[in-house]
Amino acid sequence: MPATEPDAAPRCATPDGPPPLSDTGAAGGALDRGARYEAGPADGPEADDAEEDDVRDDADPHHADPEDVDRDDKDQDDADRDGEHAKAEDDGAGEGGDRADGHAEPEGLERLEHPLPAPVRQRVVGVAADALGSMPGQEVPPALRRYARFTPSRRARLAGTPIAAALESDATFRHRIAERLRAGQPELAGALETGSAPPAADPMDVAAAAYLLRPAGWTRLVAESGRAAEQAESERTTAEALRTAEQLSAELAAAKAAARADGERLRAELEALRRESDGVRRKLRSAEAQVKRAEAELRKVVAELEQVRSAAAAAQAQADGDARRLRNRLADAEAALEASRRASREDRGVADMRLRLLLDTVLDAANGLRRELAVPPTTQRPADSVEAVEPVPASPLDVAARALAADDPEILEQLLALPHVHLVVDGYNVTKAGYPALPLEKQRERLLSQLAMLAASTAVEVTCVFDGADLGGPVPLAAPRGVRVLFSRPGETADELIRRLVRAEPRGRPLVVASSDREVADGVRKAGARPVPSSMLLRRFARG
Repeated sequence: MPATEPDAAPRCATPDGPPPLSDTGAAGGALDRGARYEAGPADGPEADDAEEDDVRDDADPHHADPEDVDRDDKDQDDADRDGEHAKAEDDGAGEGGDRADGHAEPEGLERLEHPLPAPVRQRVVGVAADALGSMPGQEVPPALRRYARFTPSRRARLAGTPIAAALESDATFRHRIAERLRAGQPELAGALETGSAPPAADPMDVAAAAYLLRPAGWTRLVAESGRAAEQAESERTTAEALRTAEQLSAELAAAKAAARADGERLRAELEALRRESDGVRRKLRSAEAQVKRAEAELRKVVAELEQVRSAAAAAQAQADGDARRLRNRLADAEAALEASRRASREDRGVADMRLRLLLDTVLDAANGLRRELAVPPTTQRPADSVEAVEPVPASPLDVAARALAADDPEILEQLLALPHVHLVVDGYNVTKAGYPALPLEKQRERLLSQLAMLAASTAVEVTCVFDGADLGGPVPLAAPRGVRVLFSRPGETADELIRRLVRAEPRGRPLVVASSDREVADGVRKAGARPVPSSMLLRRFARG
């Protein structure tokens, strides 16, 4: 039988029923301290966990799960109804004996004159609750089968009333519980059957075992154990009261000593406050005298300030008069200057008009002479008539890279120096190589800023391509001056868009593609473009 919870303080029981259900599970396992029953289907790790939850819920009601509380209330109501039903069956059995499943005890056996004492009832219900989980289903009374799946503590807590009623009314069920008790504690059972109880045994264990085994004189053992429990409880209560009284006396003495110390301290503080109050009064009188002197000084300063204000007002009036005179003189000077400028502009306008009329006459005469002579515009120069071998235009593939590293930015400088060159940049390929730790938005902003500075310094056409196949819609982005920004369409990669851009250019135009993707490089090289690695462009950015 699994170990159960420690004993709890007993509560009062009613004459016709078991003690409160919350106490039955707390003391239910005290009888099996010396031996264990075999584990039943309801025991195991899951049952132990559930039992720990029940113990925690009993210790702290606020910790309990609301669903567990509702379920416990429902189980408690069912248990009360089962207990009332079992009690009704017990009353219907009559004075001739107990009745359950067709079995009844013979008449003339010992019966209790009074209900079981509350502690003994708790022990009995706890033993039955522990053994109920290991019993086969057909041996469990119908009223208790719904509780067989509970943990022992939960059964004792929620099914205390039905278990107590079944033990009282069902002799077969009580005998089965007694057999498991006899198998678990044979020494105690053997001693009780001989009519004597072990001197060292707990009286509650002896009474519970006597109630279940029912040897000769078991009613006497139950009654004596009840009286012993009440006496022990009385002694414990008396000892606790004495300890409480001693503790209260000590606390009272300490409180009196603290009160005396507080009184002395407060008197000392009051005396200090009185001295401080006298000092404050003296300082207040001194401050009042200083305030009076300050008020006299203030009145003197106010009078002097009034004199200064009068003098300042006179000086301000004089200054205003001087300013008015100066403004009048300035207005006269500005009027004379404007008249002089107007006369000068009129004279210059007449001269400019005459010069423009003469120039227009000369140009009209020259254009008329050209039309009369039918002179065609010349596109050749004397040097064009000299026969020689002319070079073919250079392409990006003709740029030499001798004595230069594969990603030397000098190669890119030579390529960008070609006339009408177009630079296409694989955006994310460059950013992932240069600054992969940044978010995609920051990568785009940094690359476009660097490309804008490159376009401004070299005056080349720059197109930056980003992969937009996974984007849900257009990206809000302000393209910098001199840089064309393109995103691939849904279902299309940036590599395919770059190849379309290369094919769109006329053959012979210098075209440079910055990408370290080998597939992109091979594709654009076949189309006539010059691929360069992304590291070369990043090194060119680093040079500034």
